Amino acid sequence: MKIIEVCEKSVDLIQTLLKVWEKSVRATHLFLSEGEIVSIKEYVPQAISNIENLVIAEDENNNLVAFMGIENESLEMLFITPEERGKGLGKHLIQFGIKNYSVKRVAVNEQNPQAKGFYEHMGFQVYKRTDHDEQGNPYPLLYMNLSQKS
Repeated sequence: MKIIEVCEKSVDLIQTLLKVWEKSVRATHLFLSEGEIVSIKEYVPQAISNIENLVIAEDENNNLVAFMGIENESLEMLFITPEERGKGLGKHLIQFGIKNYSVKRVAVNEQNPQAKGFYEHMGFQVYKRTDHDEQGNPYPLLYMNLSQKS
């Protein structure tokens, strides 16, 4: 597995990342309807383009299988293809983000308990909850800080 810091966000790369995003969301965000996924998908390329730090992971065949976006010490996005989940890639990416970008915060959908559990396992603790996501949709967010003990 290779972890690569991206300097140039080409249109082709963003389209590949969009496919990873969609596979990941369909496997983990079961609370979203088809229409909501399609709607959210429209602004994902812009979010990826505008993220300050983009890191990708490729498998041994150079297939892009995961990515994360980091801004201001906050993990803004982490998406892994369903085939690669549960193999330690998320852990490696988070550790890379903590070491190289001083990641200290993440927000996670409350309706995605696997993600919450993963981040807790990685040393994050909930410090705040909102009733709506940052777009005003009725999806509660849990804001988490990296514990000082981690």
